[in-house]
Amino acid sequence: MKQTPRTRKLNETLKEVLASILLDEVSDPRLEFVTVTVVRIAPDLMVADVYVTAHGGDERYAEVLDGLESAKGRIRALLGKRISLRFTPELRFHIDDSVDEGMRIGEALKNVPPTLLRAEDDSSEEAGE
Repeated sequence: MKQTPRTRKLNETLKEVLASILLDEVSDPRLEFVTVTVVRIAPDLMVADVYVTAHGGDERYAEVLDGLESAKGRIRALLGKRISLRFTPELRFHIDDSVDEGMRIGEALKNVPPTLLRAEDDSSEEAGE
């Protein structure tokens, strides 16, 4: 979906407002330590995909999504009071697993076999000669 300067700015505004709502206005314990990472609003401004992350595994993610679904109406009502749009977009919540993927890649890089590292060092030294 094509992003315009208006939708990019609106995505950032929605992200900030939703993060504030989750932090200050929603007291569901399932939503503690949830971080809004990305918001993508549709070009017609009627639907916003909200990506969140939280520490934990698949069980924690299921718990977070359940909490967000149960609080969706209240979150949307509070959002409507804080932003100035003709219609408050419908919120669709998703888990952003890019943080987990980055951590897995980082761990994999820490576990590179020493023989592979030496082979790469040798080839870079030969190229420099």
